[in-house]
Amino acid sequence: MAQESPKNSAAEIPVTSNGQLEDSHEHSFNRDLKCSLPVGLGLSETKITSHGFDSTKEGVVEAGPFPGSSASPKSSVISPSSAAASRLAGQGCDLIIPTGGRAQQKSGPVVLADEVKNPAMEKLELVRKWSLNTYKCTRQIISEKLGRGSRTVDLELEAQIDILRDNKKKYENILKLAQTLSTQLFQMVHTQRQLGDAFADLSLKSLELHEEFGYNADTQKLLAKNGETLLGAINFFIASVTTLVNKTIEDTLLTVKQYESARIEYDAYRTDLEELNLGPRDANTLPKIEQSQQLFQMHKEKYDKMRNDVSIKLKFLEENKVKVLHNQLVLFHNAIAAYFAGNQKQLEQTLKQFHIKLKTPGADAPSWLEEQ
Repeated sequence: MAQESPKNSAAEIPVTSNGQLEDSHEHSFNRDLKCSLPVGLGLSETKITSHGFDSTKEGVVEAGPFPGSSASPKSSVISPSSAAASRLAGQGCDLIIPTGGRAQQKSGPVVLADEVKNPAMEKLELVRKWSLNTYKCTRQIISEKLGRGSRTVDLELEAQIDILRDNKKKYENILKLAQTLSTQLFQMVHTQRQLGDAFADLSLKSLELHEEFGYNADTQKLLAKNGETLLGAINFFIASVTTLVNKTIEDTLLTVKQYESARIEYDAYRTDLEELNLGPRDANTLPKIEQSQQLFQMHKEKYDKMRNDVSIKLKFLEENKVKVLHNQLVLFHNAIAAYFAGNQKQLEQTLKQFHIKLKTPGADAPSWLEEQ
């Protein structure tokens, strides 16, 4: 009997609906099985047994003498069990018969893992959403400026915002003028102090005009002292109004800008929803309308929230503004009146009333011993 080299070949067993082997593939099965047998073992020496459907054994390949004529072996018929047939037909597992003659399973069940999210794709999606939102808002702004688009207006709130912006400009003008007055007063006080020192020096050197130079020296020094007191009151007024304008009002205006951005987004998505509702309703447009409705509702909630925030901040700002400006205007008036009236006691009393402490020259720069 001719010797064949051992080969590993997958034996595919087609099974019919009643568990029988398909007759048209018998010849192909016998040829593959013969090639899979080890050296020295022919088809005539192999017995393939298969138990019934109730048996627990499945497709056992045994080596031994084949019953029947040794000259012409007959084709074998395999009736695999239901479990083996379902595994072969359903899972598609390959059977490999190595030289040892034992059947092994080549592959097991395949587990599909969840798709891992790609950070680059997430960033790309964020850029896409941002670009689409920017396009819609830009189109809405252009439409409003050209008079073609409609915009949502809260008349009462818009009036309060306009008043706030106008008041901010006026307060900034007051700050500018007050800073100019402070600069000029500082220069005048510095000049008066120098003039007082000059008069005092001449009073010591001119015996004939000793009293006259002394009176003028005392007057200029008193004016310089009162000027420093007034300068402290003006600087305190400037600092308080600057905090009100550049921090409190500016914070409220920042919220107003966020409110206006939310209003533009709300109007942009409202316009898109109105255009979709005016168009035809079919299988293609209904999902778009539903998505547009969700986006519109989301931006509507954001717009309502920002409008409430602006209303609350405007209310608190008005209360704080009245309180701060009332105290600062009283301080400014009393200090100016006392200074030009020459009432030194009233001027000092005004600073004590508002808890203002004057800084002596050179007090801002600590010595090197204090810094250690």
